[in-house]
Amino acid sequence: MSIRLYVGNLSRELQRQDFENVFSTYNDDLVSVKLIADKKTGKCRGFGFVTVKTEEKADEIVAHLNGQVLEELPLKIEKALPREKTEGEIEDVENSVSSPGKKAKGNGRKPSSAVATIGTAAQPDPRWADKLEQLKQMLAAQTTSS
Repeated sequence: MSIRLYVGNLSRELQRQDFENVFSTYNDDLVSVKLIADKKTGKCRGFGFVTVKTEEKADEIVAHLNGQVLEELPLKIEKALPREKTEGEIEDVENSVSSPGKKAKGNGRKPSSAVATIGTAAQPDPRWADKLEQLKQMLAAQTTSS
């Protein structure tokens, strides 16, 4: 089973070849390496994804490369969270299933990224839940002391 890794804190000036070179020692264990670029400018959006063949190799890559400096910025590497469909995407799937052969009606726009995902609207991102709790405590302390 392949594991997808999120690679963040990348320079906007980073080139695809430089990004791929970071993972060159793991070439035999990689499925894919993808640097996410802006559609208009073609420049790096500050993150990318690496898909690794095994969970053991994914853990090894995270252990060895997380925090390594690339173009004066420390890399942030962690296992990627699975993508969740937005309400609009789910509706489009339901429409296409209920009426095969007909296109789903819509206004031609992509679903807004501000739409909460189903089932997670009230839950914070687990990667940042502890930081959120600290901020809540700090805010509570400020309001009680004022």
